[in-house]
Amino acid sequence: MSFCKVILGDRMRRARRFFVCHARAVSLMKIFTAQFSYFVRSRRGRRNIRLLLRMLATLAVIVTIYSVLFHYIMAWEYRHHEQRVQYSWITGVYWTLTVMSTLGFGDITFQTDLGRVFSIIVLVSGTMFMLILLPFTFIQFFYAPWVEAQAASRAPRVLPEETTGHVLLTNYDPVTMTLIGKLDQFGYPYALLVQELDEALHLHDLGMNVVLGDLDDPDTYSRVRADRAALVATTASDTINTNVAATVRGVAPNVPIIATAKDPASVDILELAGTSHVLQLDVMMGRSLARRAIGGDAMTHVIGRVEQLLIAEANAARTPLVGKTLRENRLNELGVTVAGVWDRGQFLPAGPETMITEHTVLVLAGSKEQLLNYDEHFAIYNVSGAPVLVIGGSRVGQATSRELSNRGMDFCIVDREPLTVSNSDPVVVGSAAELEVLEKAGIQKTPTVIITPRDDNTNIYLTIYCRRLRPDVQIVSRATQERNVATLHRAGADSVMSYASMGANAAFNLLERSDILMVAEGLDILKLRVPADLEGKSLAESSIRGKTGCNVIAVSKDGSMDINPNPHAPLPADAELVLIGTVDAERRFLEVYRDTLRD
Repeated sequence: MSFCKVILGDRMRRARRFFVCHARAVSLMKIFTAQFSYFVRSRRGRRNIRLLLRMLATLAVIVTIYSVLFHYIMAWEYRHHEQRVQYSWITGVYWTLTVMSTLGFGDITFQTDLGRVFSIIVLVSGTMFMLILLPFTFIQFFYAPWVEAQAASRAPRVLPEETTGHVLLTNYDPVTMTLIGKLDQFGYPYALLVQELDEALHLHDLGMNVVLGDLDDPDTYSRVRADRAALVATTASDTINTNVAATVRGVAPNVPIIATAKDPASVDILELAGTSHVLQLDVMMGRSLARRAIGGDAMTHVIGRVEQLLIAEANAARTPLVGKTLRENRLNELGVTVAGVWDRGQFLPAGPETMITEHTVLVLAGSKEQLLNYDEHFAIYNVSGAPVLVIGGSRVGQATSRELSNRGMDFCIVDREPLTVSNSDPVVVGSAAELEVLEKAGIQKTPTVIITPRDDNTNIYLTIYCRRLRPDVQIVSRATQERNVATLHRAGADSVMSYASMGANAAFNLLERSDILMVAEGLDILKLRVPADLEGKSLAESSIRGKTGCNVIAVSKDGSMDINPNPHAPLPADAELVLIGTVDAERRFLEVYRDTLRD
């Protein structure tokens, strides 16, 4: 019995190896077929094949001529030396190829000077042709294009016919990198258009879904099914974005197109080209930075809105809130909900036992009336008339100063070049890395420092410097690269706004059925249908905050919104939850309720 098992096991292993080898062979054949098909279909590939065939035909003609001459010269030598050796035509070809390839076996030789001269001619021409011209031609016109075709087969030029509801991206930059992460997180398919093959292969190796094609070619957008896309986002220069919008609009008249604009004059041009939404990210960044400035008071400052629901921040420093828990402060009696707190750049979900310190910034959710009620109780605390210090007078710095002015807050700009800012703005000219310049701008009295340069290395340096000069000042900084957000927090920034995250969220918010609002770096508001397994349950029973870290700040149904809902009321089946939480909390919520989420 054991012998039979051994035989059976051996046969099964052989069968398994056979099927594995067969599968590998089929896979290799598919890859070879795809590469050969790509190579043959390309105009350059067909031309190179014709050139190679001509070269081989030339070689065949030369070998034939030399083989014929070989017979005639050998026959001439026989007549003079009275030898009678009969050589076949195959022997002539054999001799020609051995001499041309410099193998020279020496079994067939000429005895006369004429034969030796002929041998030299065959040898030299063979060296030139077979060892130089033919290999060079093969590598240049066949092998190199074949390798290129093999690489290009990894970067497709067309999306499958059934592709629909995808997002098309035309530029790889920090905004696009962050947007791709969000698309992956929420299950949206995307394709990144790349014009250069080397870049496409590099991004493909990084795990990106790339498609090779020219951005100004209408056929490119036809091949990527732009007419059935959910969104086209282009974040390159203003001129390239205009070209992309006009080209896409000719292929897909109804697809939404998002474009970024650096120059305000480009907004109208991009709209005329067919862009649905133009994002001035520099202006948006400036407004976001200004909204994060507490300004030395304890009042609420709105940083986000979902319909009639407002999200605001309020500084708790030097107020009666410090030193008490949320339960002891009883802020719920004012009608507002504390969705969380910021503590030195770290967002913490709020609970009854959350302790308020001098560094705490409250994240409040409520209606306009509820926030006004909060202000009536705390407006008298922590009032400061010192101007906000804005470092950097570029587009972002100017947008920040305009927003501060709209809020009625004084400010002072520090910039190296006085010509980059408006003449009407208070400006201190000089480097922010010099103590004298910062002291002249009011670093010792200002309640808030806003750092706006584009270079993250500069911002990290200035954040550490300002924190050393003023340990108690609020520091709000910009980050161009999302990866530098954590570093800026460690450097001492209280709030960091990521250029990449802001642009990605703005684009993502415009996707159909997408309702995500970034109210701060790493803190989002998410609006989703009530999961099926939460229908009829109360918020207290569901323990959403304990399971995911998200707070439910409102329930929306039939166009009306219940702000700060009763935690013991059952959740309706056809309602939407308005959640606030970090990116990780969002991810946990989607993982916990993925199977019961409704579209």
